[in-house]
Amino acid sequence: MPLCFIDPKEAIRVMAESVGREARRQLLGEVVHAWVDEIPEDELEVHYAKAVGDLDEEDLSMLATWHASLEIGHPVANKEFLVKAFSGLGEHRREALKIAAGFRGDEAFESGISEEQALDTVLPWLSEERTVELAAEVLELYCWDRLGSDN
Repeated sequence: MPLCFIDPKEAIRVMAESVGREARRQLLGEVVHAWVDEIPEDELEVHYAKAVGDLDEEDLSMLATWHASLEIGHPVANKEFLVKAFSGLGEHRREALKIAAGFRGDEAFESGISEEQALDTVLPWLSEERTVELAAEVLELYCWDRLGSDN
């Protein structure tokens, strides 16, 4: 029996409600990445500063390690340094924001923020094209979950 939805946003919501915990976590990661992909270039730094501002010491250390892997300099695992270094990341700025926002998303997931709240926050900001791409990614997660993951 084929699945048929008129609106990709509703398809994403239905599948999010139908998967196990690990698939939901991954789904939220995909939603965060889709959101970052849609942020205009001139707003990236503001969102990065907000994401970094909410990170704990462990997450800051992991983000600094990622910065170091780019061999742009010797990063320091503190909020001020990482925010100031953001503009120097060039083409890697969007990826840095995905990582920082992903850490925040993981913390929100662990603290009980539901995928419904995340979807309500992010989906309205996505373009139709990006929403369709996200729906395809979520469908893959749905199939992975339903066809035999260890959830």
